[in-house]
Amino acid sequence: MDLRKLKKLIELVEESSIAELEITEGEEKVRISKSGSGVQNYAFMPPGMQPVMSPVQQQTPTPGPEAANANESAVVEKNAIPDGHIVKSPMVGTFYRAASPGASAFVEVGQRVKEGDTLCIIEAMKLLNEIEADKDGVIKAILLENGQPVEYGEPLFVIQ
Repeated sequence: MDLRKLKKLIELVEESSIAELEITEGEEKVRISKSGSGVQNYAFMPPGMQPVMSPVQQQTPTPGPEAANANESAVVEKNAIPDGHIVKSPMVGTFYRAASPGASAFVEVGQRVKEGDTLCIIEAMKLLNEIEADKDGVIKAILLENGQPVEYGEPLFVIQ
């Protein structure tokens, strides 16, 4: 199911007097229910993917200031993208350089990566999606800061 469609459905439930909405499209199933504290969304993935039943919170967790300070030196300004192979975001979401706030980053500038190595995580609808290197090389630049929103097709890394 399309992310924009899910967001629109959540907005419609929030704005209406409907307490619960359940939609099935093929083998995908979404249930959105309104409680006293806000809207909760339970997404069920198609067979072959691990099912996730995680309530969606209204706020996205933000990393602590120590995580932001540690990553500032490795992030490059978008208008100064160096030459090389650009790894772009395959989805809209939130960019994370590490698996958890206290963990070390998956990759650093200057690190050698192989095709298939995890570069980062993009969180979309409370699902954590690992973004992998699509080519061997050395990380030339990291173009986003930890916890920053990312759009579809936005450059994430430069590999040379």
